[in-house]
Amino acid sequence: MSLTNTQHDSIMRIYDEIRTFNHHIQEERYNEVVQLCPEFAEIENQVISISMEAAVNRILRNTSNTNTDDYATQLKQLQEKKLKMLSSLGKPADYLDEIYQCTICHDTGYVDQHKCSCFTKKAIDLVYRDSNLKNITDNENFNTFSYDWYDNSPSQTDSKTGLTPYKNMHKVVTICQDFISNFDNDFSNLLFYGTTGVGKTFLTNCIAKELLDTSHSVIYLTAIELFQRFEQRDFNKKDGKESIDSHYILDCDLLIIDDLGTELGNAYTNSKLFYVINERILRQKSVIISTNLTLSEIRDTYSERVMSRLSSSYKILKLYGKDIRVLKRTKVKPK
Repeated sequence: MSLTNTQHDSIMRIYDEIRTFNHHIQEERYNEVVQLCPEFAEIENQVISISMEAAVNRILRNTSNTNTDDYATQLKQLQEKKLKMLSSLGKPADYLDEIYQCTICHDTGYVDQHKCSCFTKKAIDLVYRDSNLKNITDNENFNTFSYDWYDNSPSQTDSKTGLTPYKNMHKVVTICQDFISNFDNDFSNLLFYGTTGVGKTFLTNCIAKELLDTSHSVIYLTAIELFQRFEQRDFNKKDGKESIDSHYILDCDLLIIDDLGTELGNAYTNSKLFYVINERILRQKSVIISTNLTLSEIRDTYSERVMSRLSSSYKILKLYGKDIRVLKRTKVKPK
C-alpha cells in the first residue's frame, strides 16, 4: 500500500488530533488539581525555577558536584511533595503525566525514523475503512453467530472426526476463540476447509472483527485479489484500486486469504502463495485461509511444499454440514 502524500498527511493529521486531545485532557487534570490544592502550582513553579537555575549553571560550567547534588535533592523533595498532594486528593501518581495512545512512538507515528506499528495499522485502516470487511463484520460476528444451522443428528456424524456438524462447530469455535485470546502471545495459523456454505468465511469475519476491535491490523483478500495485488506490483498493472504493496501483506498482524482455489492457478500464483505462507511463518505473522478444496486437492493444486508448510504450521479445521445459505432461504433449520 504505497501511500500518496495526501494519504500520509491525512494520517499525520490524525496524530496531531490525538496529541491535541490528550494534551487537553492533561491540562484539565492539572487545572483540577490546582483548583483543589493551590499549593500544587507553587511547587510546580519552584520545580521550574530550580531546573532553570541548574541548567544555566550547567551551561556556564559554574556548578560543582556538591551544588549539582543540592539541585537534585531539592527537586526530589518537591517531587515527593507533589506525589503526596496527589495521593491526598485520591489521584494516582501518574495522573498528570503525559498521555499517549501509543506508548511506543508517543503518538508521532515514527520510532527512530521508522514507521511505528500503529502507523501501519492507520495506513491499512485508511485504505480499508470503507472495505467490505469492515462493513461485513457489523453483521457477521460472534454475536450474530448461531449453532442452530448445524445438524446434531447422529446420522450426520462425520466418519473421520466422529462428531456431528453441531458438535464439530462447537469445537472449531472454541479453537477460534483461543486463537483470538492468545493472538499476541502464541503464533498460530488457521486453515478452514469444507464445502460451500458451511460457515468458513463467516468465521474468518468473526475473528477479524475481534482483532480489529482490539487495534490489530487485518488485511482481508480473496485469493483472486491477493494474486492481483502481486501482479500489480510485479507487472505494473493498474485497475483503479488502491495498491497494497508486499510490505503490508507480509507484515500486517493478520492476513486473511479467502476462497483459495477460486483463482486461475498457474506457476506464478503457486509460487506467490508459497512465498506469502513461508514469509509470514518466518516473520511469525498469522494467516487464516479458507477454501472449498479438500486437503488432497490443495496438495495436488499447490504442490507438496505448500502442503508441507500448511500441515506443519496451521491448525487445519474441517467444517461440514448443510449449505447454510440454502437453509436460510428455505427458512428450515436442521434438527
